[in-house]
Amino acid sequence: MDTISDHLLIFKTDIDSFCTNCQVHKALNDHPSIWEWSIDTQDEDCVLRVVSPSLTPEMVISLVNACGHKCAEL
Repeated sequence: MDTISDHLLIFKTDIDSFCTNCQVHKALNDHPSIWEWSIDTQDEDCVLRVVSPSLTPEMVISLVNACGHKCAEL
């Protein structure tokens, strides 16, 4: 049986502040393969967590980079 942790991807980013109108927010919300996501802007690594059954780390990195932010898998 699949659990959320089976599909959890974790990244270090440079997203240190966040608003609902940001390009990254829209891209992550609108992506059909992303079940859940969050960014911890209080963490020094600005950790992005993405739950997706099909995306690879490289795909998420590309998505975040296309929005003008840095992203690396942890």
